[in-house]
Amino acid sequence: MRVHVTDLIPGDQIQHDAYNDKGVHVLQEGTTLRSEDISKLSQHGIDYVEIKPRTLSLSLDPLSEISDSFNKVKPQFNLAFDGCSTLFTEASQTGKFNQSVVDDVFKPLVGSLDVHTDVVSLLLLFNGKDDYTYRHSIQVGMLSYYIADWMGYSKKEAYEIGKAGYLHDIGKCKISRDILDKPGKLTTEEFEEVKLHTVYGYEMISDSMNDKITAMVALQHHERDDGSGYPRALREEQIHPYAHICAVADVYSAMTTNRVYQSKQQLLTVLRELYSLSFGKLNGKPTHAFIQQMLPNFIGKKVLLTTGESGIIVMNHPSDYFRPLVKTDDRFIDLSKEYHTSIQEILL
Repeated sequence: MRVHVTDLIPGDQIQHDAYNDKGVHVLQEGTTLRSEDISKLSQHGIDYVEIKPRTLSLSLDPLSEISDSFNKVKPQFNLAFDGCSTLFTEASQTGKFNQSVVDDVFKPLVGSLDVHTDVVSLLLLFNGKDDYTYRHSIQVGMLSYYIADWMGYSKKEAYEIGKAGYLHDIGKCKISRDILDKPGKLTTEEFEEVKLHTVYGYEMISDSMNDKITAMVALQHHERDDGSGYPRALREEQIHPYAHICAVADVYSAMTTNRVYQSKQQLLTVLRELYSLSFGKLNGKPTHAFIQQMLPNFIGKKVLLTTGESGIIVMNHPSDYFRPLVKTDDRFIDLSKEYHTSIQEILL
């Protein structure tokens, strides 16, 4: 049964080894396809594959695989969420927190991340409407871990970097909720107060853990390579590499999440924004590693276009990675050429 890659569904089984046009072996005969396998075929420019006849037992629900992954990670995510609440409450009341809680709730989450390679689906699944600060802390911890892993850090180092991301905003427990949840623009005085969360976080982590680097990440995650950040207006070479990584995760999570004063932005649009920021603001190494690894995750994702049409991303365009090729029911739309049409939302 010969099928175009855009018509494949998770659960299909390929009949023959798949090779690209350069002879590179992509998938083995008999592979039961997952979403990432279908994306891999598209990335290698493979248009058609032979699959075994589909049976009635084959799930035709495109969300089934994602739901399975979600259910596997959800308990660990909920544990990390509750742990974050505990840490923030304790730090708010005493100026310190129990460092054992951090490992107790963050290690299980990291353990579940290694088997979940579709980071885009993970972000979409866990982008809810409950407490922004806790959810953001978890996302930054997760993304910091992924970026560190993608950059070649050891698993131990990646865990430490992820943990630093998880704790990066602990200092916000000392900022008034009236300021943090203010729907309008902050006054100069209010913004100066918000900026102090970096200093508060540094002090709390220093008093709670024997971990100078994690404390440094909390202090420096709003510093920028060109010296325009805070609290000390440091420049690129003065900022710790772990803080560079956390800053990328922090900006991406913040821009793709609903907040009281800001609507979330579309995931690919924010990747483009990160790319722009990598020339002077965010450090280029973690930013480009993040973009390079995230882009393949979008292949196979459903999208809603500004024209009102729905479709599926089938290929990242080589000349404009952030405006891919989309297949709708009756046509292919090359967004790199049709600039009047854009992706309005990426869907599960």
